[in-house]
Amino acid sequence: MPTPELISPRSSRVLAARRLAKRNFRGKERLFLAEGPQAVREAAEHRAGGSATLVELFATPEAADRYADIVGAARDVGARVHLASEQVVADISTTVTPQGLVGVCRFLDTPFEEVLAARPRLVALLANVRDPGNAGTVLRCADAAGAEAVVLTDASVDVYNPKAVRASVGSLFHLPVAVGVPVERAVEGLRAEGVRVLAADGAGDRDLDAELDKGTMGGPTAWVFGNEAWGLPEETRALTDAVVRVPIHGKAESLNLATAAAVCLYASARAQRAPGGCRSVTGN
Repeated sequence: MPTPELISPRSSRVLAARRLAKRNFRGKERLFLAEGPQAVREAAEHRAGGSATLVELFATPEAADRYADIVGAARDVGARVHLASEQVVADISTTVTPQGLVGVCRFLDTPFEEVLAARPRLVALLANVRDPGNAGTVLRCADAAGAEAVVLTDASVDVYNPKAVRASVGSLFHLPVAVGVPVERAVEGLRAEGVRVLAADGAGDRDLDAELDKGTMGGPTAWVFGNEAWGLPEETRALTDAVVRVPIHGKAESLNLATAAAVCLYASARAQRAPGGCRSVTGN
């Protein structure tokens, strides 16, 4: 097993990487951390604007042996690879049990205008979502449901927060993500492209099951998901085309944000793929 090159947590390279755990440093450098083999593998395969997303990799000797294919992929895209001691990797990592690989990646968010130009058919819009774990999980759900984009408003959490990146389980690298978009601009732009904008809210006056039964869910759709504690304010709900609730058939008081997002996004995905939907073989 090779000997680690970086053994001091006070190394300039280590200190520079560790600072990326803080939002102000991430914004200044336009770099973020991706931890673990799944995220680093996805980062090594991703390119944005013609440039490789992964720029640097810290790996313990054991992880470098176990994940030799990932280390090789990192070198292939020109990332600087550092063999580091377990203590160094632990100091850079933001997890309790580091997996031996931490990548430094370029920001990869997409301008909102490019999201609109792609004529998306399914979008998740996060308005005032503050918990990074929830944001990352919704991003993962949107990816799984086949959404074309995720949009975070200017009042939402930083999608490059390490907890959000981990919760996305690699989905951050799979679909366009626009950040810092005022909610009014987001709704206006999507609607101008023919996208129906629906607010997901437990107090909605429309029922998701009823909307599916009526056949209203097959067209291009953006779902607006609000804050974990207080949901969507009235002024945001008023911007949308309809406020839709997920029906509660049992005794549960409500669904959490990520669960509700998964239900709504999959409902749209199913309707869009049904005969007559915007993804059907008829092309309508």
